[in-house]
Amino acid sequence: MQILVEELERPVAIQWERRMTDDEYFQFCADNPDLRIERSAEGDILIMPPVGGESSFRNSELTAELRIWARKDGRGRVFDSSVEYFLPSGAAYSPDASWVLRSRLDKLTKDEKRKFLRLCPDFVVELMSPSDRLSKLKTKMREWIENGAQLGWLLDPDHRTVYIYRRDREPEQLVNPERLAGEGPVAGFVLVLADIWAEL
Repeated sequence: MQILVEELERPVAIQWERRMTDDEYFQFCADNPDLRIERSAEGDILIMPPVGGESSFRNSELTAELRIWARKDGRGRVFDSSVEYFLPSGAAYSPDASWVLRSRLDKLTKDEKRKFLRLCPDFVVELMSPSDRLSKLKTKMREWIENGAQLGWLLDPDHRTVYIYRRDREPEQLVNPERLAGEGPVAGFVLVLADIWAEL
């Protein structure tokens, strides 16, 4: 296992003899609250840089719009970028926004809900920031789908491009769309992209 510092041109790697257990990983994250940490399916620890003001603004707009819709819809819960999910692959990832059916959350104990959620969200959104690499985010989106997400959106504001990921289909690319219409688990959700595309 190694630690990879994502923003560096050449990642910093720190090797361990064994992979952290889920409990050890959760405690490692709790002991380092100022770091944005994820874990790959291989057990590598990924430390990402914090986002800048523009990305934070865009992410808050995205989460707010999803939350407004979810409150009216009532079938699920919305999570922001501070949540982390333990996926079936062993990865532990934090999408920028996500939505999970209440019926799936109801199967978790109170203690399980207070830690990283041991499930894959039904819907995920990744919002590209200047420090992100598109190829890595595309790989991550495929992982979300392979681990059970029904729908995923990858938003690239600088190029006004959206990549839509669905099960059993190749990703769909949209250039400069004005809005995105949810489908499957989030049918009825519409994201107007003007604020996502806008500069701060």
